[in-house]
Parts: sequence; C-alpha cells; structure tokens
Amino acid sequence: MRILITHDDGIHAPGLEACEQIARAISDDVWIVAPETDQSGVSHSLSLNDPLRLREISERRFAVKGTPTDCVIMGIRHIMKEPPDLLISGVNRGRNAAEDVIYSGTVAAAMEGTILSVPSFALSQAYTFTTKHAPRWETAIEHAPALIKKIIKEGLPRDVLVNINFPDCDPADVQGIAVAVQGKRDQELLRIEARMDGRSNPYYWIAFSRGGNMGAGPGSDLAALNDHKISVTPLRLDLTDDPFMTKLAALLQ
Repeated sequence: MRILITHDDGIHAPGLEACEQIARAISDDVWIVAPETDQSGVSHSLSLNDPLRLREISERRFAVKGTPTDCVIMGIRHIMKEPPDLLISGVNRGRNAAEDVIYSGTVAAAMEGTILSVPSFALSQAYTFTTKHAPRWETAIEHAPALIKKIIKEGLPRDVLVNINFPDCDPADVQGIAVAVQGKRDQELLRIEARMDGRSNPYYWIAFSRGGNMGAGPGSDLAALNDHKISVTPLRLDLTDDPFMTKLAALLQ
C-alpha cells in the first residue's frame, strides 16, 4: 500500500513524525509532502497568486512553500508517479472536533485527498493545559494503525473522509472508540485581542474566549474526548442541507 502523509504544522512538526510512525506500521511505501512552515487554520486554501516552491529533503520526503491543500495536490499530481492508496493528514497538535473542522488545515488536506479519489484520514491528538507542550503522541501512534486498517478493509464511501481524534490520556487509559457526530460548542467564541507595537501603532490577534459549558452534547466528538474515547467521525464533501433544500424548492419553484 502506497501512503501519502502531510501535516498542517509543517515539515518539522513532531506530529508529522508521529504520523510517519503510524503510516510505517501500515506500509513501507510512505511518501511525505508537508508545508515548509506552520499552516494551522488555513482551512482549504489554495496558493493561486503565488508560485509553489518544492524542496526535496530526502528520499520520498518533500517540503512545499504552500498550504496543506497545495501539498496534497503536489504530492498526488506531480511528485508521486503513481497515486497513493491512502492519505493520512496529521497527527495534528490539538483536537479537530466540532467547529474546528471548518478551520483546520489538517482536515482540509484529507478533504483534498478525498476530492482526488484517495481514501483519506485526518488524525488529531487532543491536549489540555497541562499537556499542551507535550501532547501524548504515543496514544495516536499506538491506536491509529489498527483503526485505520479496519476502516480501510471495510472501505470508505465515495466523497467521505474520516476524522479521528485521540483523547488526552495514556494509550492504556483509552476507554474505547466512539463513532460520533460533529459536535457544536455553545460558549467558545473567537475574539479580537488588541495590542500596541513599539511605535504605538495598533495590531491585532485573533484569539479564543473559553468558558462555561463547552457544548459536548451526547454522541458528539467533544463528548467522546471528554470520556477518554477515540472519536471517529465520517465527514461528507457534499455540504448540501437536504431538508432545507426541499423547503426552498417548494417556496421558490
């Protein structure tokens, strides 16, 4: 099996090393194409107005000056002579659950693989305040290979990717697997943090305001992670809302 891996945190990210260990537990034919620099939060963006710079680091390992989506396209359409049988994006530092999937470069890379007809997985390792600087990569490394193999054996539907989040606990403390819906937070909002530079000119950071109930509804990916379970969520490329489409058709036609 030929596997392509990527990571939105860049070619030197520790999570990419974890992903490589996972991929090599599945196959010896592993290709790595990742951004030169951290591309967290770029979602499914493409570099349409800037050239892509490609750097070969070693055999089957490449860095691209571009987004995670750029990397997947470069890997499949240019670098690899034969298309991969599997794409793994991650392991992201921090969970990609609930609304995170909209912003995530990790999930977007798996989406691009799916668009290009490659079975694709997005992997993320949750952390808390105490493990922020040392996520438990070993949890994803230990549990991901068997999980991916099992899903691949069953087969993925067309235009569907699998988003997997590993809980912030040791591998032995994982409380099982939860096939979960995408959650929705109710009190975690983006905010603007204003600061002043050395010349008294204002500049701004996008930041998160956290507090209150995190909206981990029953059966959601957030609830699974809170319960120290691995959350597995299939995501569709088709974003059409069928029930409202039916109502609109009745209203407008």
